[in-house]
Amino acid sequence: MKGNIFILMFTTTYRMGLTQMQMAQIIMILVAMGLAYLAIVKKFESLLLLPLAFGIILANIPVAGLSAYDAGGLLHFLYQGVWNVIYPPLIFLCIGVMTDFGPLIANPKTALIGLGGQLGIFVALACAVFLGNFVSQYIPNFDGFSLREAASIAIIGGSDGPTSIYAASKLAPELLPSIAIAAFSYMALVPFIQPPIMRALTTPKERVVIMPKPKEVKRVHKIIFPFAITILTLLFVPSAGALIGMLMLGNLIRESGVTNRYIRTLQDDFLNILTLLVALSIGASATAERFLTPQTLIIIFVGFLAFVFGTIGGILIAKLLYKTSGGKVNPLIGNSGVSAMPMAARISQKMGQKYNPQCHLLMHAMGPLVSSIIGSAIIAGLFIAFFGG
Repeated sequence: MKGNIFILMFTTTYRMGLTQMQMAQIIMILVAMGLAYLAIVKKFESLLLLPLAFGIILANIPVAGLSAYDAGGLLHFLYQGVWNVIYPPLIFLCIGVMTDFGPLIANPKTALIGLGGQLGIFVALACAVFLGNFVSQYIPNFDGFSLREAASIAIIGGSDGPTSIYAASKLAPELLPSIAIAAFSYMALVPFIQPPIMRALTTPKERVVIMPKPKEVKRVHKIIFPFAITILTLLFVPSAGALIGMLMLGNLIRESGVTNRYIRTLQDDFLNILTLLVALSIGASATAERFLTPQTLIIIFVGFLAFVFGTIGGILIAKLLYKTSGGKVNPLIGNSGVSAMPMAARISQKMGQKYNPQCHLLMHAMGPLVSSIIGSAIIAGLFIAFFGG
């Protein structure tokens, strides 16, 4: 009898996660605690980072069976919304409801800034290919990144988490946890990454430019815009149709004036639910054996370069517009060439106010910001079409 009790106690103890915890899993839990610190203490992108951190913890407790890959578990079913590319377009639907395309329609040339912000994507694509090939000779069982993998990593440069998830799910699902966590983490760090670059690339004279008030845009133009962009996208880049279509549907709901109940639901409750599900699911996919790899370190490094060069590209185009407009464009809105919405536009406003209290750049920065959202989604669609098979 005593022997049976001893065997039962030994078996129960063996099945406890504590006895099977490995160093890699402890490291992942420490990473999760670091993200939770940023979310709770520093208040950086708390709605994203807090469930993301908790999902990482759940996925890395042995025996618990709570990772995204444990078939039949709760998080496995929630992760299907990421794996089957359901959540990102729905998030774009909510973003569309919150987006005012008026500044872009009123000043179409600011779309060039959003185009310049895509520089980070192409820099990241080149770096992923060449850096992956270079380090592969030093890392066993690593042959570098394929074009599909490099293209999915490059979309981090769009500074748009849902687009990064969308592209990675289509092109390189095995890299999805690393890509998504890198994208969301850098989005949270935008207030630290961008201001030094903005100061370095602009002059005191440029920073104090007061831009004229944006022109009023007729309601009919705002209603025509989502129809036109959707049709053109589906005709020329159908692989981006899910993202752009949902973005424009959300914007049409906003501008139509006849669907106020949808607006209230989509921009508040539904978006919060989707954010929770995406962050928790991505966290639950970041198990130690999939995340703690040399590839992840390369992705994090390339992702940082993508954010930096995306910001540089947007600012350089804004400086060009400053010259060609006779000094009517403040280059500080160039940081909004990356689609970190709405954080990038807030940084433009904050920096402008710092150097000139009469400088109000928020609405002007929304033009390049929303054009960047469209641009990065279209580039993701092109990558999927070219590299996806």
